[in-house]
Amino acid sequence: MAAWHKQYAKRGLVIIGNHAPEFSHEKKAENVRRAAKKLGVEYPVCLDNDFANWKAYRNRYWPTRYLVDKKGVVRSFRIGEGDHAATEAMIERLLAES
Repeated sequence: MAAWHKQYAKRGLVIIGNHAPEFSHEKKAENVRRAAKKLGVEYPVCLDNDFANWKAYRNRYWPTRYLVDKKGVVRSFRIGEGDHAATEAMIERLLAES
């Protein structure tokens, strides 16, 4: 995510992390801010304490990456780690659309 953010942000890619906490200490905004800073996360991370985003996307797995086009339509999603080449190809494709 960090590499894609650095490579594509200037071309219009917006990455938003969704933090759905597993433990109670992960529900505190300051703890999430501190962890994101420690990990060098440079893109926004929303705190999804009530799992509203998680539920809205009917997510069941972590990690899952969703690619949403300029009109707000989910065009691709990947469950789990890996398959970065396919995700990056779709990022390129979506950024090329007008």
